[in-house]
Amino acid sequence: MGGGFGLYIIFLLPGLLFSLWAQSRVKGAYSKYSQIRNDKSVTGQQAARAVLDANGLYDVPIVAIPGELTDHYDPRKRVLRLSESVYGRPSIAAIGVAAHEAGHAIQHSKGYAPLKARTTIVPAVQIGSKLGFLLVFVGLMIQVSGLAWFGVALFALTTIFAFITLPVEFDASKRAKAALVQVGLVDGGVKGGSESQGVSAVLDAAAWTYVAGFATSLLSLLYYITLVSGSSGRRR
Repeated sequence: MGGGFGLYIIFLLPGLLFSLWAQSRVKGAYSKYSQIRNDKSVTGQQAARAVLDANGLYDVPIVAIPGELTDHYDPRKRVLRLSESVYGRPSIAAIGVAAHEAGHAIQHSKGYAPLKARTTIVPAVQIGSKLGFLLVFVGLMIQVSGLAWFGVALFALTTIFAFITLPVEFDASKRAKAALVQVGLVDGGVKGGSESQGVSAVLDAAAWTYVAGFATSLLSLLYYITLVSGSSGRRR
């Protein structure tokens, strides 16, 4: 395991830099458009409600939660949760984020396959993310390759989850952009009005964080595979 740290830097540094860039981009876009009031003075909660109701989802409640960018839709409880900075703010960023989360509720109602798959593997992913790393290194320390490979397999679940997340999030953003035009909250136009462009800027920036998350997870998985493969080869 002597070269493990060097391998770690080689595999994980690109992912770390990518993630930092993506987070900086989304924070910049969110900060910019959080300061710009939308023309109809509609809050995030009102925008989400309009999108949900337009799709017949009258029974999906919307609740405020603490934090910033903590917004999410819970498919198990069928609840849309919006951060305080989105729930009651009439900004362009707020209606974009709110509509995106409403997009997940629409996916759920329509049985969108990637969302169903992601929800199904959540319990296994939670176990894999906590035990995978530990089993890899315990297996390497006691020289039990089978245990180490089992840890790799568990960690691979997080990479699969990150991969499935990509179409789920991209589709939710696509639905959000269309829905906001449909309910008359932003102007679609030929190339999109200024508000529509602002919503797109926020959601497109957020999309990069999911790409970076997948890239980081994949690089981590490749690191573990390389580490265990090398250890197994040396014992032959």
